Amino acid sequence: MTSNGQRSLAERLTGIDEIECITPDLNGVARGKVMTAEGFLEGRRLQMARGVLLQCIMGGYPAARFYGSDDGDLALVADPHHIYRLPWSDEPRALAICDALELSGESSGLSTRGLLKAVLARYAARGLAPVVATELEFFVFAPNSDPNQPFQPPLGKDGRREQGHSAFSVSSNNGLRPFFNEVYRCMAALGLPRDTFMHEMGVSQFEINLLHGDPLLLADQTLLFKHLLKEVALKHGLTVVCMAKPLAHTPGSSMHIHQSVVEVAGGGNVFSDAQGKPTPTFYHFIGGQQACLADFTALFAPNVNSYQRLCHPYASPNNACWSEDNRAAGLRIPASSAEARRVENRLPGADANPYLAIAASLAAGLHGIERQLEPAPAIQGEFEVPDQLSLPCTLHAALERLKRSDLARELFGKEFIEGYIATKTLELSSFLDEITPWERRVLAAQA
Repeated sequence: MTSNGQRSLAERLTGIDEIECITPDLNGVARGKVMTAEGFLEGRRLQMARGVLLQCIMGGYPAARFYGSDDGDLALVADPHHIYRLPWSDEPRALAICDALELSGESSGLSTRGLLKAVLARYAARGLAPVVATELEFFVFAPNSDPNQPFQPPLGKDGRREQGHSAFSVSSNNGLRPFFNEVYRCMAALGLPRDTFMHEMGVSQFEINLLHGDPLLLADQTLLFKHLLKEVALKHGLTVVCMAKPLAHTPGSSMHIHQSVVEVAGGGNVFSDAQGKPTPTFYHFIGGQQACLADFTALFAPNVNSYQRLCHPYASPNNACWSEDNRAAGLRIPASSAEARRVENRLPGADANPYLAIAASLAAGLHGIERQLEPAPAIQGEFEVPDQLSLPCTLHAALERLKRSDLARELFGKEFIEGYIATKTLELSSFLDEITPWERRVLAAQA
C-alpha cells in the first residue's frame, strides 16, 4: 500500500482476518461474500453472480432471462467511506458496503444502491441535492422457534410480558435497557448518529430517527442499523423483527422518509422562498409524489405482509393525499421552520429496501419538478380519500399497477422493473401455496 488513504485503511484493519463485503439485493437484504483482509487490502477483485441481486426473500430466483440468461458475474467494489470494524463481533471482523458493478465498470441495472445514485445524479445535473431522514420502527420479541405461534414480547423485570400500554414510556421495566445500551454503543462505534428514540404504539415496538443528510448515506446507515439490530439482539437472546405487520390488532412498523431539496451552490431549501413561504418547487415536488405513488406502491410495500399494515391504516395511510401535519395523509408536511420545510412520505414500511424506497420517492418528486406538476388540494381534518388518490391495497394489485407503468421503466430501467416484478411474483405465488390457520379455523366447518 502506497497512498496515505491505503495506509490509513490498513491501520484501521489491523488485527482483522475477514471482511464481510456486502451489497443490498432488491429486498434490501445484505448479500455478498466474506473476504480475507489480505486479499481486500491487495485490491483483489471480488465477483458475485448477477442473479443474487434478484434473490427471492424465501430463497430461489426468477428465470435466468431476468438477470442476463447466462447468470454472469458482477464485481463488488467497496465504498472506501463505508468500511467498518464490527463492534458486536466476538472475533475481530469488518464490514464493507459495496457497489455492484458490471465487469465493464458501469453500475449494474439490478443494483438498488446504483439506482439511488442515478437518481441523485439527476438532481445534481439541475444544481440540486436532496436531503432525507428515515424513521425506522421495529419490534423486539422473545425468541420464536415456532412460526405457527404469534410473536411475544420478552419477559419484563416484573416477570410479565408487556400488554401494549407502554407507548412513549421511558420505563426500564421491559428489561431491554442492556440491549439498547449495546445498540447505542455499536451505533457510536459505527458512526451512526441518532436523533430521537421512543417506545412506539405497538407491543414492544420502538422507533429510532436517524439524523437527516445525504440520501445515499442515510440508506447506508439504515441498512447498517437494521443489520446491527438483529446481530445485537441475537447476543441478548432476543429477536428483532422489521416486518411491516408482525402482530394482529396492533400498529405496524413504518419507515417514513422525510425529504427536502437544497441548492448545491447556496445550500438553501428550495421548498421555501426568501419570505419563508412555500415555493412552486415545493408544490411541484408534492405533485410528482402524488402522480407516482400508485405506480410505485410495490416498491414501498414490497411484501404480502406490507398490506396487512396498510389495510389497518391507523397512522399508516394508504393514500396519496397531502396535508399539513396530518398523520392520516400519505404525504404529511410536518410543522417546522421555513428552513426545515419538508415532505414526509408515510407509505414505506420497515420491510422496504431503504435504497429503493428513497430512490423511488425522490424520483417521484423530481418527476413533478421537471414537469411542473400541480398537486391536488391539501386535505385537513378527517377526510374521505378521493378515488384518484387511493393506492393499491394488495401486493397483486400493486404489481399489476407496476407492470403497466411506463414511468417506472423510464426512471428505473426495464431490466430492474421486470426483474423486480418477476421476483415479487414468485414470492406472492409462494405465499398463496400455503393455507393459513384462519382458513382452516373458519372455512373448514362451513364446507
